[in-house]
Amino acid sequence: MRMSRYFLPILKETPADAQIVSHRLMLRSGMIRQASAGIYSWLPLGYRVLQRIERIVHEEQIRVGHNPMLMPTLQSADLWRESGRYDDYGEEMLRITDRHGRDMLYGPTNEELITDIVRSSVQSYRDLPLTLYHVQWKFRDEVRPRFGVMRGREFLMKDGYNFDVDRESAIHAYNRHMVSYLRTYERMGLKAIPMRAETGPIGGDHSHEFLVLAETGESAVFFDSRILDLSLGGRDVDTDSSEDCAAVFEAWTAPYARTDETHDPAKFEAAVPEDRRMNSRAIEVGQIFYFGTKYSEPMDARVVNEDGDRVFVHMGSHGIGVSRLAGAIIEASHDERGIVWPESVAPFHLGIVNLKQGDGDTDSASERIFARAGAAGLDALYDDRNERAGPKFATMDLIGLPWRITVGPRCLRAGMVELTCRRTGETDELEPDAAIERVRLSCHGP
Repeated sequence: MRMSRYFLPILKETPADAQIVSHRLMLRSGMIRQASAGIYSWLPLGYRVLQRIERIVHEEQIRVGHNPMLMPTLQSADLWRESGRYDDYGEEMLRITDRHGRDMLYGPTNEELITDIVRSSVQSYRDLPLTLYHVQWKFRDEVRPRFGVMRGREFLMKDGYNFDVDRESAIHAYNRHMVSYLRTYERMGLKAIPMRAETGPIGGDHSHEFLVLAETGESAVFFDSRILDLSLGGRDVDTDSSEDCAAVFEAWTAPYARTDETHDPAKFEAAVPEDRRMNSRAIEVGQIFYFGTKYSEPMDARVVNEDGDRVFVHMGSHGIGVSRLAGAIIEASHDERGIVWPESVAPFHLGIVNLKQGDGDTDSASERIFARAGAAGLDALYDDRNERAGPKFATMDLIGLPWRITVGPRCLRAGMVELTCRRTGETDELEPDAAIERVRLSCHGP
């Protein structure tokens, strides 16, 4: 993409109401613009990030055998009355009446709707286990929306639902979701810690939140520092194996890790040596639940088991805040100059800066590099504006692309360009093809 054709409305000044780093940088870099309180338009740069995050989420869900689908944003209130949640959910639910006087709602979550779909289509244990998920916009009418996309009213979320014939199978699904989520966050360059959590209005008796440590996080967390050393490290866990998934679950949940809602100070002190006790702030980026028959019983979702008995299915749910993750990644990865995107979610792999726009040699060299980058499978943003070098460098630093190739007369005379790594700040002089190959290997591997 050429900068001269790209819509990138950079702000020189930060709006006064932007209180945290991610909100400030998302506004300044032209990723988002507020449409109304807690509701944002995702501009081209932000939308590219959102799409990259969503793609990783989809890939990891499909990798473990989950089925993608799409449910509507509007739901019938009748289903929620059937489950007993319509009056219990609270004022965060946006309730609507259509022209025929039917009560509707803008879905904050989808347990009722997905249970209705499955109960009408799945009759036998032979059709289980089954996990369905979708990525969809949600609306929750927050009393005080703040912190940009971190606490908005409208947000993009992946929510999924597993259906199993008994508790044992459902707990395996729970553990499988934990493995899947750990891999998802690691691919995004995040250290997300699973912590025992309250189930809230979704219900159930078993839940873990995934939290990313950040000074601006809304949750106070208490944990054993040992958990910071854990990593899947790209290990290919057999998610069909209940033993393998249970082993990962045990490894990641054995060290003490609790949110302030479930924190037990006495247990913390007894279980964790003083030098390993950590107290921090964190951002929630996902949550998994096992809720048994909470929804299947009132909605009569049953299957015939191996013995011929009609039994209520056991259910669980799992959610990832896709739009929230964009903010969480920035909170975890930035510096004084701007965003520092991990390569896996960066809007572009590479920025190309022409230091002397209008000069025949630098223009030709920049065009060749731009074309070669595309041929190598790299998304490049070519700053072809007739602008001074300082603002061009400042823009690239602000939007945080992982790599920058600088094309200038001095290096070109030696047949070289400058390649700069945004994360380390290191700059090397290389031949153009060598620079592109280094970026390709870093972003895509051998």
